[in-house]
Amino acid sequence: MRAGVLVVRLWGRGSAPTRRDSRATSLTTCRNLHLERAERVRQQGDGSSCKIEADAIRHTEPGALGCMTRRLGQSLDEAVCSNEFWSWPRRCAARTLPGPCSLTTRQTGSTTHGVRVLTFRQEMIEALGLQKAREMIARRDLLVTGAAGGAALVLPRPEGAMALPDGTAVTPRAGSAGTFPVPTLDPTTVPKYVTDLVIPPVMPKARHSQRHGIDTYVIGVRQFSQQVLPPTLPSTTVWGYGSLEDRNTFNYPSFTIEARVDRPVRVTWVNDLVDSRGRFLPHLLAVDPTLHWANPPGGEAGRDSRPTFTSTPGPYTGPVPIVTHLHGGHSTEESDGYTEAWYLPRAKNIPRGFATVGSFYNEFREEFAHAHGLEWEPGTATFQYANDQRAATLWFHDHTLGMTRLNVYAGPAGFYLLRGGESDLPKGVLPGPAPAFGDPPGTRYHEIPLVIQDRSFNSDGSLFYPTSREFFDGFPGPYIPTTDVPPIWNPEFFANTMVVNGRTWPKLEVEPRRYRLRFLNGCNARFLILKIADSPTARPAQSALPFWQIGNEGGFLPAPVRQERLLLANAERADVIVDFTGIPEGTELYLINEGADEPFGRGEPGVDFPVADPATTGQVMKFVVGPPASKDTSVPPDQLRLPRTRPLGSPSVTRRLSLNEVQSSSPQVPPGTPVQTLLGTVDSVGNPVLLGWADPVTENPRLNATETWELYNFTVDAHPIHIHEVAFEVVNRQPFDGSPIPPESWERGFKDTVIAYPGEITRVKARFDHPGRFVWHCHIVEHEDNEMMRPYHIGGRRKKDH
Repeated sequence: MRAGVLVVRLWGRGSAPTRRDSRATSLTTCRNLHLERAERVRQQGDGSSCKIEADAIRHTEPGALGCMTRRLGQSLDEAVCSNEFWSWPRRCAARTLPGPCSLTTRQTGSTTHGVRVLTFRQEMIEALGLQKAREMIARRDLLVTGAAGGAALVLPRPEGAMALPDGTAVTPRAGSAGTFPVPTLDPTTVPKYVTDLVIPPVMPKARHSQRHGIDTYVIGVRQFSQQVLPPTLPSTTVWGYGSLEDRNTFNYPSFTIEARVDRPVRVTWVNDLVDSRGRFLPHLLAVDPTLHWANPPGGEAGRDSRPTFTSTPGPYTGPVPIVTHLHGGHSTEESDGYTEAWYLPRAKNIPRGFATVGSFYNEFREEFAHAHGLEWEPGTATFQYANDQRAATLWFHDHTLGMTRLNVYAGPAGFYLLRGGESDLPKGVLPGPAPAFGDPPGTRYHEIPLVIQDRSFNSDGSLFYPTSREFFDGFPGPYIPTTDVPPIWNPEFFANTMVVNGRTWPKLEVEPRRYRLRFLNGCNARFLILKIADSPTARPAQSALPFWQIGNEGGFLPAPVRQERLLLANAERADVIVDFTGIPEGTELYLINEGADEPFGRGEPGVDFPVADPATTGQVMKFVVGPPASKDTSVPPDQLRLPRTRPLGSPSVTRRLSLNEVQSSSPQVPPGTPVQTLLGTVDSVGNPVLLGWADPVTENPRLNATETWELYNFTVDAHPIHIHEVAFEVVNRQPFDGSPIPPESWERGFKDTVIAYPGEITRVKARFDHPGRFVWHCHIVEHEDNEMMRPYHIGGRRKKDH
């Protein structure tokens, strides 16, 4: 999605527009605005650039949005700005203009069935030239702002543009008088590379954990304070997992669960979000109760629903539901962390009438007891993982309906590393060791898991996450129930500070030898394009060291792949080897990010989209080469022979599924305001059929069937699609009306998350071998939380109807 807020960056001489609609500007207004600006430039003596801009806009067809991409050195194809272009439902926008200021806004297309649906045709994609016609998000400028002061800076909405401390001016919507908070800790004031990287230790097993050949854990979620920012700044209240038998194990991110192939792991997950008196703790962040969400206040009849309101509600402040999903696990339905199998803490003060568990909790509790002879206690759920799959990098995180974006942002997530079996390599072939339980302090590790996340902070150290929809696009309401716009939910959120393993911009001393790094993109919405460079800020950055990718979400690739950069969508993993051999002691290298501070489409960084801010979100961590302290006996990556993969058989069914975005249908709301993202199917003539979470299940594979799922992306953004329970093969991608394209070399083997690019069909193939109810969804968690998730069912009808 794209924010439609009008943001002007003050870059030097010239005056900025001071009052424009902060949402989607009308076509006439947009064209006039460009012409007015061009005239000002002409009067100030820059006639050449003025003529280029003015002529380009004057020559567009009536009814088209003035489109110029002077920042990229070229204009849009005339077809983009023609009436023919607008005959297709489509969103278009002004791109950044040169000179004293840069302007971004957007306009959107038509209405279908009472809602505005964004769709694509291949003609548009060809006209756009990948992302050259994609509108920019100006929210980046607001996200990187900061100010000294209290826990949250509340910005009044002035009549004209308001300059923020970094030189950004936010122009309010005409007639608006609202306020909304922004993060008050300026990320440029946070010291970089002063804190050592934390390498997560191994989670301790429960006492007597090896009975019956099962490794058992008792792991809770608690609230605590942690030094996420450097020590000169305040600590941060977060949530995290830890062993209930050792309070020192609670950490953000979690300690790592080490597992072996074919050896079961049983975890009792405890919701321990209570205070010292046993009273529930409210959420750290603002919960929007107008979404289709867990909704404990609705009681048994109204839980897991979208409640109705007679006036716009404030945030939910009651007890927090959780349920943990092992992402990438080949799990049975009762142990998958189903989004409607959540549970509240066992607190003393749960309000009367609240539902304490989700709609599927009791059914799965009975199912688990029947299969394993163990009853779940209140405030807990026990899941068993058979680990009957390939050795791989998995992770676990919360998956509560309508709350995943908030619960995970607060901290609960951790690695689950599955080793052994025929799909692993013998010890010593790859760099090691990895952390093990009982390691003495100071142990050097050469296999390191790295979870990269973006976070924003307030000056008191607290986490910042938007508390109003107005933060996203400047729309101050009215919200639900007067319109269909949720009052708090933001369609995406891009934070302004990079965090690795729970520390902002850490450093790691490395030896001149090979390292195995297991990367995870744990961001809410941000795609990462990682590169190792010798400068933290120079762009375009030259690669100083390659990545040798040996694995992805489903385990090892068929062969190592040398890459100068890594593209990682949300929830994707990359198992890589980086070779520091021969690099002089004292050399400093930087892990940088050339992804965008906005939704990703595809293309070349700095050409097809602006790279992340080199001063903040464009930097991730630093490597400092130290003296050698160990002998490297691992095999060079270009000589590795990886375990073979066994391809799936031919599919018996092909399903056509759709990815969609819905805009507001309320007349009080500016055109183009996004209110939902939806999955669905595709009809016989190629049109999307939009479906919500509560609609009947349409994906119902037969048990042990192999199917191909075709994902038609009718939106302007790329979406990372995750299918629970299965590891799939990426078959190919195909532009609408184009020819199939093979998967990328690093997508070979098996995956559990795939990037579905805009205007394309992404095909994946999977075998569905566990009966029961699971989900598939977009892993941009703001999308997932507002309807971009659907249940699917394997093998016949359910015995209960919910």
